[in-house]
Amino acid sequence: MPRPRTLPDEAILDAALDIVHREGPASLSFGALAAAVGLAGSTLVQRFGTKDGLLRATLLHAWDRLDRVTAAAIEAAPDGAAGVVELFVAMTSDDEDDYVEQLPVLREDLRDPVLRARGARWLATLAAAVDARLPDAPPGTGRLLVAQWQGILTVWAFTRDGALARAVREGIAELLTRVGCAPAP
Repeated sequence: MPRPRTLPDEAILDAALDIVHREGPASLSFGALAAAVGLAGSTLVQRFGTKDGLLRATLLHAWDRLDRVTAAAIEAAPDGAAGVVELFVAMTSDDEDDYVEQLPVLREDLRDPVLRARGARWLATLAAAVDARLPDAPPGTGRLLVAQWQGILTVWAFTRDGALARAVREGIAELLTRVGCAPAP
């Protein structure tokens, strides 16, 4: 009979995600995680199998978190162009350094086919939520706005020109105006 788990996987994966965000994906090891959560490395190996399995489980856990944040932002955003702007502002992290720290994680998401598929589903969900708020917009507007939002985040990370939320608000509103869906002032 197996022993009861003293620490749920979610708590372990939270700690693993903290290591990944703080030190990068390459720093996640069974030893580092064991020290962080107070379990034996062998116990963690039994749960996650390999270092690659641990990293994938950690990043899937991060996607689960992002899915919950996304669902809440979609639920809260009203219809129309103004709701689209608010959706993207709500999806933008308050931690402005977060975007730089996420680049090594993005690399892992792009390399692993399971994680890449998860990202593609998330982008499709976001694009569909935008399209649902803009029924009269040209086809593909949701996907275009998601790409614009991601571009705004990247450009802002380089320039740090003003507040990030303002850059998102203005950039999304500008594109909405150009596709004929100007938000009300």
